[in-house]
Amino acid sequence: MNLNQLRDYFPAEDIEWRVQRSGFSNGKPWAMVLAYITNRAIMQRLDDVCGPENWMNRFMECESGAVECGIGIKCGDEWIWKYDAAEPTQVEAVKGGRSASMKRAGVQWGIGRYLYNLETNFAECRTDRPADRNGWNQAKADGKAFYWKAPQLPAWALGGNS
Repeated sequence: MNLNQLRDYFPAEDIEWRVQRSGFSNGKPWAMVLAYITNRAIMQRLDDVCGPENWMNRFMECESGAVECGIGIKCGDEWIWKYDAAEPTQVEAVKGGRSASMKRAGVQWGIGRYLYNLETNFAECRTDRPADRNGWNQAKADGKAFYWKAPQLPAWALGGNS
């Protein structure tokens, strides 16, 4: 088992985006977006690198209501654990909190950590509903709906050299 492979780049289809901040300026929408690795991609990476029998996760609820996740990897005869926590989310609070804490625990192992090196990304935004909804997401800012499309990742973030 080569744990350095946990840090390998992910294909674009395993990377999702979420709006971190948004608003309207001069009547036009804007959205700052963050890239992240899906929880399923993290589990697959752990299966591929460690084998399904050599990793596990644990979830604990903190007094504050946050959810803590630990990812343990069996190294020889010993389990090594790394933990991180996240607040419950507004949508599907329990599932969202568990998923977010596992993503953060994955970063402790180096999974997707390279995405923190991305520069600030802004989505393509518009107020009118696109005829072709492919790749467009809907959000609200200042009580008004708008549509946004994620930016392209730079080649280096997909394992390229640029």
